[in-house]
Amino acid sequence: MIPINIDSNQITANFQMSLESIVDWFDQNKESFYTLGWAYLRNQAQMEELFYRVILKIHKELPRFKREASLEIWVTSIFIHMCREVSADRSLKASEDSEIRPDVFKALDQLKEDDKEAMVLTYVIGFSMEEIADILQVSVEEIKRRLFSGIQLLREKLGYGSHFDGCKENHKLYIDYLGRTLDRPEKVDFEVHIYHCQNCQEDLATFQEVMSTMLKLSEVVGDFHVPSGFMKKIRARLAEMEKRRQLKAKKQKKIGLVLAGVFVVFMCTGFLTGWFPKLYYTWTEEDQQLRAFLQHDLGKRLNLEAESDGVKIKIKSVIADDVQTLIFYEIEDMNEDNQYMMNYYDGVIVENENEIMNHEAFPKYYPPTLNNEEKNVYQGKMSLLPLTEDNGTIKLKVIKLEKLIQDPSTPEGFRGYGEIQYETGEWNFEIPVTKHPSIEYALDKELEIEGIPVQISKLTFAPTATIVQYGIKNEQPEKRIDFVTFDSLEVNKKKVKTDPYGNTNLYSQPDMNWTSFQAQFDPLFEEQPKEVNIQFGSIYFMIEDHKTIELDASKDDPQLFEYAGSTISIDKVEVGDVSTVVISDYQIKNRQYETFHFRVIGEDETEVSTMGMNSEGVLVDKSGKEYDINELSIPFEQLEQPRYFTTVQNIELFNDYAGKKVIPKKLDIYGYSTTKYVGDVVKILLD
Repeated sequence: MIPINIDSNQITANFQMSLESIVDWFDQNKESFYTLGWAYLRNQAQMEELFYRVILKIHKELPRFKREASLEIWVTSIFIHMCREVSADRSLKASEDSEIRPDVFKALDQLKEDDKEAMVLTYVIGFSMEEIADILQVSVEEIKRRLFSGIQLLREKLGYGSHFDGCKENHKLYIDYLGRTLDRPEKVDFEVHIYHCQNCQEDLATFQEVMSTMLKLSEVVGDFHVPSGFMKKIRARLAEMEKRRQLKAKKQKKIGLVLAGVFVVFMCTGFLTGWFPKLYYTWTEEDQQLRAFLQHDLGKRLNLEAESDGVKIKIKSVIADDVQTLIFYEIEDMNEDNQYMMNYYDGVIVENENEIMNHEAFPKYYPPTLNNEEKNVYQGKMSLLPLTEDNGTIKLKVIKLEKLIQDPSTPEGFRGYGEIQYETGEWNFEIPVTKHPSIEYALDKELEIEGIPVQISKLTFAPTATIVQYGIKNEQPEKRIDFVTFDSLEVNKKKVKTDPYGNTNLYSQPDMNWTSFQAQFDPLFEEQPKEVNIQFGSIYFMIEDHKTIELDASKDDPQLFEYAGSTISIDKVEVGDVSTVVISDYQIKNRQYETFHFRVIGEDETEVSTMGMNSEGVLVDKSGKEYDINELSIPFEQLEQPRYFTTVQNIELFNDYAGKKVIPKKLDIYGYSTTKYVGDVVKILLD
């Protein structure tokens, strides 16, 4: 049998810290998993893809692993799930590998997938039936049924034939009897029956021969070595992925924070809920948003603290509703002048998330702000999923904090954009939470924007946000609205601005003819809203406009073509280990499109799927003034509804899984995106 050696303490201690430690561990255990992978896959490209995906999955999911569970079973379950996924991936099944695949796996391929899994895990890897049942999430009896079915069919494929007349009522005993796990009374009765039944003797004998053959498979695969350089390729691919992820993350954060900088506002704290709490919290709470919640009795101070390696985290308060669970926190570096923030998606774990939180919702993103004069203290907020019940206790574990880069050249309220740095440790909290109710109004306000129906269907007043749910009915293939943005919302003569991070698509569509969205605004503490005025800001259109341009790597001069009223240049077409296509259009004034959508066609007349892309662009405000996205000194707070125009698109085309170079032949443009400013106001009377 092929052992999988897992040191639970070592793997959980190391894996949480780095992707590299997971790769090292798989390098030590590659033979076992490589053998298991061959039971599902057909070529070396699939095997490389399998290990790549499994390592990423383990890295992502390990912080949520419960230590009391079997790590061996958990890792193997993920590996098998990914085996199925890669095996079903059509892009990886184009051809058989030229290298020889062991005959034993070719024979097993003739079995049904469920039977084959049970056979391999039992006789090749060596798990017990109880462990296999946990891995495959079925009963032990089902595992026995699959083993019996698999051996029975394999017996026929190996030439024993299919005509055996053993008593069917005894079939269920074969696996336990031959595996020496049958209870003694049943074993005695069964042996007495076999002694007098010639048919059962022959049936069981051939069955036992096939089982013995399976048990010898571990000797066969013992000489089945992983090709040299296999893990080296995986490491190189992961390193390249991580490099691109870092570059992409920095660029996305830069663009996102620039766009958000125009709209981000702190909510007003002037609503009257009683003179004493207002006056008290005005003096004692410096965070303006938290102060407003406390003044309206929507939360209380907690001041829960945890310290690790000289960094202290304080949970100041929690405000919960049906939209989100909003955590206000403070992080103090007690040894140096560093500021750190918590990132829900990286290093923050809600250990009982599956038990108490609603997974149909989405945590909201709050950009970091350098908001404290003390260089070693950061005050921030983080959104978690909403609770499913009215009360609960959140078991929060933090294992990694993101460092805020304090760059003197960075405008106030924004971070620098150097390499992302982290502080690791372990901070644990048990946070009591009470969910506050929301008020919902079902609406049926329909209007048209350039002939496209838009419907405002629901308005929600929640403690942490005001939400407008709307729908778009795109019936014109040549022109559609991808989404709209709003400028503001006014209730009872109190106006709040839109939240730039609150415009999301809803996966659940009440009407399949409509695409549903929701837009968030700052919270309104209104008990009896009567009239709502919603002002639009801009409409983001997708225009269908097809054009195909031939690409020729032999040409040195830029190639020009006309599209959507603009002259666009193909600056470079280069074929290599990573083929490159560079497209540019620096003319922004009066340009009809902001970015166009395309695909690259290879020499086989099919779309190139292994693409990477880096783009450059400029920011343009509503008045038409341009700003270099790389200049962080631009006045973000003065920009009005900025648009982002792409100026350069650098397309990278990677070799296919066989290492064959990609030769780009055509640029197939199928449409472009553009923004139109609007200022329409929709008035709605509430019952």
